[in-house]
Amino acid sequence: MPLAYRRALLKLSGEALAGGKGGGLDYAVVEALAEEIQKVHALGVSLGLVVGGGNIVRGAMASRQGLDRVSADYMGMLATVINALALQNVLEGLGVETRVMTAIRMESLAEPYIRRRMMRHLEKGRVVIFAGGTGNPYFSTDTAAVLRALEMDAEVVLKATNVDGVYTADPRTDPTATLLPELTFQEALVNGYAVMDANAFGLCQANALPIVVLNINEPDTITRVMHGERVGTLVR
Repeated sequence: MPLAYRRALLKLSGEALAGGKGGGLDYAVVEALAEEIQKVHALGVSLGLVVGGGNIVRGAMASRQGLDRVSADYMGMLATVINALALQNVLEGLGVETRVMTAIRMESLAEPYIRRRMMRHLEKGRVVIFAGGTGNPYFSTDTAAVLRALEMDAEVVLKATNVDGVYTADPRTDPTATLLPELTFQEALVNGYAVMDANAFGLCQANALPIVVLNINEPDTITRVMHGERVGTLVR
């Protein structure tokens, strides 16, 4: 089947890596995610990944509990590096060549983020895992995902969640909530649908970068999106 997208950025939350444990890493979940990424990579898709760190520490939450916001955000960035290294290890065990690139320099663990080097890795068929967020406090990993997507010339941002897409209300609490298969950026703004945080969403809108919100727990979800199937919610 022909590919609908040849270059994509996958945004994974830290909570997705925790699975049902609620915190830390669930290695069975990490393996399942890695196998899905392996399938997408085998299609010939140039793939970048941005991982969150909420399964270890969330900067915004830590700051509300009394930590200095800047220090808390840096702690969150370090948590994303832990997740990126775990994902790299499992992916390479499956034979997928990867590179972890960090927005904060830590050469003993990973490469510093340099755009030209990142593009070269993609040209060589490597999966690039972006860690450390943007390298700046007060910015979320959603914003980091969109920035990296734009820098790598991605054709779509895939936001992996634990629900099937964007609903009219929270489906966990409202039985009348319905799934929206497609939205415009303007419709999402007017109706207040929380697709991404405001900074990230604004960047996508300004640069006409589509977002697909999907359920990462469903098998072959990403592969189906790459083939152009309507999965989850498309925002464009």
